[in-house]
Amino acid sequence: MLDVTVIEDPAAAAVSLDPMRGRLLAELAAGPASAAMLAGRVGLPRQKVNYHLRALERHGLVELAGERRKGNVTERLMRATAASYVISPLALAAVQPDPDRFRDQLSARWLLALGARLVRDVGSLITGATRARKRLATFALDGEVRFASAADRAAFVQELTAGVGALIRKYDAPGADGGRDHRIVVAVHPTVRPGSDAPGNDGSPDGGNPSGDNPDKNPDEDRVDGKRRGEIRAEAPGAAETTD
Repeated sequence: MLDVTVIEDPAAAAVSLDPMRGRLLAELAAGPASAAMLAGRVGLPRQKVNYHLRALERHGLVELAGERRKGNVTERLMRATAASYVISPLALAAVQPDPDRFRDQLSARWLLALGARLVRDVGSLITGATRARKRLATFALDGEVRFASAADRAAFVQELTAGVGALIRKYDAPGADGGRDHRIVVAVHPTVRPGSDAPGNDGSPDGGNPSGDNPDKNPDEDRVDGKRRGEIRAEAPGAAETTD
């Protein structure tokens, strides 16, 4: 089972968005199960569960994990093809975001368009690499920082832009034989905490506390998603994803 896979086909996306089918996918991501087993978990007749499973199987979202005899009946044990699914903007190709239509580095909507293109492009690369049974070399970097003020955030962005620009000028080789173009996307946005719609209701970088001071701070808050605040987590540049 893959950790995550992309859904590019509009019909497959529609199938996955059905609430009951989404629940069945979640159950099958946890482990193989038959229609009879799932029926008891989701509160549907076995025949109805079979109907949903056939739809999911047609679109490659679930697959046969094995069979077992139960009395005079042979049960099919199904499993999800991935633990998680991402719907590519290709599923809505006619209205997918196009960051080339406008360019505004300070626009959250332009950032959203860039993110959508990232999902689309990386999803297409994974799909192609899987079909060709080749490895796909990518690199990702993730981190978190707390800015004491909006001025510090602006200064950080200026230094980041200058640093990345210098690296691009240093390594860009447009005329290199055998070279390959790579897209670089760098984003900075406020952190979204679980259960909140936005990190700050007043637009400040620290949710109404521009100074960054928090007298009630819990020491555990220095860790975010398993990493210490200010720490950068990155995959090794030479790492490649196996798509077999």
